[in-house]
Amino acid sequence: MGAFGFFVILLSTFGLPGLAVVIDFIGFLRTGNRVVNRNLMRIVEVLSLGVLPLMYAGFGSLNDCCGDSAVFSPDHQLSVAVVMVFCLTAYFYSAYRVRIATPVVEIMTNAFLFIGIVLNVVIAFHTEEFWMALAGNVPIILLALLMLVKNHRLFIEQSQELKSNTKNKFERIAWQILTLQPFLKYPIILILCLPILTILVLILLLAGQKPDSLVRAFTDTYKHGFSEWDYKCANVECGGHYLCSVAAKGHKKVVKPQRFGVRHGGLIICNRQLLVSNAFEELLQEKAPRAHKLISGQYNKVGNFIHRYYGVFNIKVVSDVIYFLMKPLEWLFLLTLYTLDRNPENRIAKQYLSISDRQQINNLSNCTTK
Repeated sequence: MGAFGFFVILLSTFGLPGLAVVIDFIGFLRTGNRVVNRNLMRIVEVLSLGVLPLMYAGFGSLNDCCGDSAVFSPDHQLSVAVVMVFCLTAYFYSAYRVRIATPVVEIMTNAFLFIGIVLNVVIAFHTEEFWMALAGNVPIILLALLMLVKNHRLFIEQSQELKSNTKNKFERIAWQILTLQPFLKYPIILILCLPILTILVLILLLAGQKPDSLVRAFTDTYKHGFSEWDYKCANVECGGHYLCSVAAKGHKKVVKPQRFGVRHGGLIICNRQLLVSNAFEELLQEKAPRAHKLISGQYNKVGNFIHRYYGVFNIKVVSDVIYFLMKPLEWLFLLTLYTLDRNPENRIAKQYLSISDRQQINNLSNCTTK
């Protein structure tokens, strides 16, 4: 798919629905009524409230220093997902119902609409993607605001019937809140979001979540607006042979470092094992690119695991152990190089050199073969 095709899909999925929501919201502010066709708005609601959360539904499977890191912490994603489900349920329940519920249910419905608004504001700042927020989060916020107004109007229309049925203390208090003027009613409901979220958090504890999971879902991440784990990526080297790179950091007498190398513009320690492994990968990529792609994809999972627990793999004793564990593979790589490559040592020597140094070795190799 070309860039133009991707732009068209992005525009039709987010831009046009978002524009429809903005027009409807502005029209409501001017006239007091919704101005966009109701059936069209149902489609817009599905796209705005369904597609965007689905994009975050994967949330990223892990925190990754070297790629697209998880939007929400993998260990705390369940809390965010459950809150999203409750917010969406409150919205679509409000959109399709024709009669009001009990006062307590009305309070909870409006509270989850407020929670959805706050959550989208936080997500917009966390992802730091302006166009995604403008096309995705802003329309959701506007839709939730419009639904709060609808709920208030519906309650006023049917409040007399509800008042006659209120029996217990909680219902009476809830009814009194619901009958307040909006400038008093909505701040009180916003405050009530805290105890409602507290109850939800207590339930999530049974599913293995932590009391502060909703906060840590944002903070225990890399490279996002509220991330507090960026320091864990400070010394992580991305790309290349993960295990061999770790093994090269062991005790000098064990892993026998030979020289420094260049990777992604930074210096790395190179020993014979790392150079042989990278030379083997280069050969495999030349001779069997499909096999290289398959193996590389699986091996990257090892790299993701290492990046997640990089502090452990940075201990010299651990590096020594990995060095010895990788020895059989090193011998297999070396055997393959000597079997399939006419100048295996030249290939090994070129690994992790600058472009100019590799070119010099290539020129010398060409001169010797003429």
